[in-house]
Amino acid sequence: MAIPCRCPLGTVNVPRPNLEAVIPGPWPNWVTRSSLSIVLPAYNEEDNIEGAIEEACAVAASAAPAWEVIVVDDGSRDTTAQRVARMSKGQPRVHLISFPENRGYGAALRAGFYAARGDLIFYTDSDRQFDLSELRYFLPVMDRTDVAIGFRVYRYDPVLRCLLSWVYNRLVSVVFRARVRDVDCSFKLFRREVLEAIDLETSDFFIDTEMVAKARKWNFRILQKGVKHYPRRAGESTVQASHIPRTLRTVAQMWFRIYLPALVGRRERIEPVCPPRLAGQELVRQQTPRAVGAQDQDASVEPREAHGGE
Repeated sequence: MAIPCRCPLGTVNVPRPNLEAVIPGPWPNWVTRSSLSIVLPAYNEEDNIEGAIEEACAVAASAAPAWEVIVVDDGSRDTTAQRVARMSKGQPRVHLISFPENRGYGAALRAGFYAARGDLIFYTDSDRQFDLSELRYFLPVMDRTDVAIGFRVYRYDPVLRCLLSWVYNRLVSVVFRARVRDVDCSFKLFRREVLEAIDLETSDFFIDTEMVAKARKWNFRILQKGVKHYPRRAGESTVQASHIPRTLRTVAQMWFRIYLPALVGRRERIEPVCPPRLAGQELVRQQTPRAVGAQDQDASVEPREAHGGE
């Protein structure tokens, strides 16, 4: 049973944004001059994906002069991919990457990062448990930081999951020397240079920790800001308590790979998760800030198969 709670103790009833107008706006000015890529991994999110895409497009169009939304369907067994494909025909800045089978949350994120063309790269889940309009408060600070990480001020998750998360965050802080309040919060914004410098190896939910640990290892600047967290509107979470033993093993293995690579062996060639952009790959700029729900017709994109997640 999901109970609105503040981890590890306390409860609060945070009002959900109005269903008919989740994104307030339109806003009169962009808040960044950089181009923006929004990556949305999705697995069996047919009831959430259309609303998630609409929110992402509305925020991106009003916040950045050039933008794209990349949805990575991780082998969903429902109609998630078909709904994204239908929306991409009406909104050419929406791109679909589709896996033929489920490869894992980390693999989906890596594929999205690989395809991203923006100066700033943001990702969040497709379950609509965050208010994406809060991204507008993250974008202006990217001039003085490399990674902006959200932390859930209040969590609408089962109490046991909140307690386990609290313990896990303390463990990560000690093991990787990364003083991050909520390492698994799926509300993170990166400068492109960060993802061009680090490699990501994991294919499951541990990728959240891996990104923070490697950003800390290579001394990238990290900023944290609280974000609101809301109950799921539909669908079910795929994170389970049975994942804990495997996660602890992965923590140990990753520590050795980062800090004592000679003991475990490293790959001969390390590929960055986000390849450098080539000439002509920049995003097309829009002329003026768009109103909520506006559509761009200056580009055409076909759904494509993934490369980065393989």
